[in-house]
Amino acid sequence: MPLILCGTPIGNLGDTSRRLAEALKGADVVFAEDTRRSRTLLDHLGIDKPLRSFFAGNEQLRVAELSERLARGETVALVTDAGMPAISDPGLAAVRTARAVGANVTVVPGPSAVTAALAVSGLPSERFVFEGFLPRKGGDRSRRIDQIAGETRTTVFFASPRRVGSDLEDLAGVAGGERAVFVGRELTKLHEELWWGTLGEAADRFRGSQRGEFTVVVGGAPVREPDLDEALEEVRVLMAEGEPLAGAVREVAQRVRVSRGRLYEAALKEKG
Repeated sequence: MPLILCGTPIGNLGDTSRRLAEALKGADVVFAEDTRRSRTLLDHLGIDKPLRSFFAGNEQLRVAELSERLARGETVALVTDAGMPAISDPGLAAVRTARAVGANVTVVPGPSAVTAALAVSGLPSERFVFEGFLPRKGGDRSRRIDQIAGETRTTVFFASPRRVGSDLEDLAGVAGGERAVFVGRELTKLHEELWWGTLGEAADRFRGSQRGEFTVVVGGAPVREPDLDEALEEVRVLMAEGEPLAGAVREVAQRVRVSRGRLYEAALKEKG
């Protein structure tokens, strides 16, 4: 009774793997984010299987049926519109349900908009952050944009055609218009567009409502060297509040990432 998480093509059906076709063919039922899109994929592969919807609006309701099917020993395949289930798409509840009933959980990897965009962006990829979709408004959105602006690693996020312009504009306003960015629209599809430039240029280029699905890769913020004098001032403040020297140094050194030995030596010299 396995649950198989199936990574599907992000646009071009030619990217369908033989293993994905075998997994879908061997399943008793396919749970799909959009049954119409998944029917297109199954038809392309010549596979006829029962399809059950499994999207953000009914995900919690469907887990009971999913649990029953797995308990009966059925093989269940889970697919989303494109890419990997549970990565900014429905799937997390399915995995947890399968584990709760003792079902095997396995995965058929497939194309990824995240890694595809990151690879072609030309931006550092040794370490990166994936942010999914940015919040639409309010304090959550402001905090997330502030975090991306200050992040020293490359950041990848998804954007809807209606909000990609405002996402880029707001990021440019906080991170600065000169920050490097790559924008991938409709990756692997017929009208694919790959665009490189700066945040300021991107905000102008993609202003207003667009068409298609977007993956954005933003270069990291410059690494700021820790300032020993600023760290020493923070140690003074903590000590004035009653914190012992060693504890104050340890806390500040960890927070501002300055050498604890250098900071302790400077604080001890000042105290002496």
